[in-house]
Amino acid sequence: MAPLPVFSGSMKPGGARWVWLRRGLAVLAAGGLGLLALSHLVRLSYQDRIVPLEEAPQAPVALVFGAGLARGAVPSPVLAQRLDAAIALWQQGKVQMVLVSGDQTKPFHHETRAMRRYLVEHGVPESAVLGDEAGLSTYDSCLRAATVFGAKRAVLVTQRFHLTRALFIANSVGIDAWGVAADEGRATPWRYQVRETLSRVLALAMVMLEVEPAYPSGRTVLPER
Repeated sequence: MAPLPVFSGSMKPGGARWVWLRRGLAVLAAGGLGLLALSHLVRLSYQDRIVPLEEAPQAPVALVFGAGLARGAVPSPVLAQRLDAAIALWQQGKVQMVLVSGDQTKPFHHETRAMRRYLVEHGVPESAVLGDEAGLSTYDSCLRAATVFGAKRAVLVTQRFHLTRALFIANSVGIDAWGVAADEGRATPWRYQVRETLSRVLALAMVMLEVEPAYPSGRTVLPER
């Protein structure tokens, strides 16, 4: 049997391998630019709905997204920052209820329980606090706020780097949502900015595909205002 022919393309400019390498790099560059463009589109979509806490519109509910627990099963510093902003909204009469949404599906990780306890300990009546234990993601939290809790208008509370994505999702699934940045005036770590670039594209895909939340059942109706 005759030996198989050996590819003898050259990596020198003009060689076959060089041509394919350039084409591959061009495809990667085009894909990267496309992702950046889509992420930028999501970021700008509802950016004008981010307002200072004092200028937040009145709404039936403030939606607070989970952000992990620290040692001792207490809210992490990032989560405490969000909860403090929600407390201020309630104290100023901007919202009637606070809906805390987090992941409580793992053993010994009762995120929403810790969030509710923090709010009550800081003066928010227990009757004004609701918990969504199946807020496994920003998308799930927003969609369940609309479909399970009947939220039609809400103030979203999270850090600014996360707020544009949350606003895009919430408004896309039928909530008239505004946002208050819990870290207003503080710098955003670069690693969060990089992560959000990809997360915004994923959010766009999930909204377009109308993905169901992991736990879609149950219904709690919020008060009208």
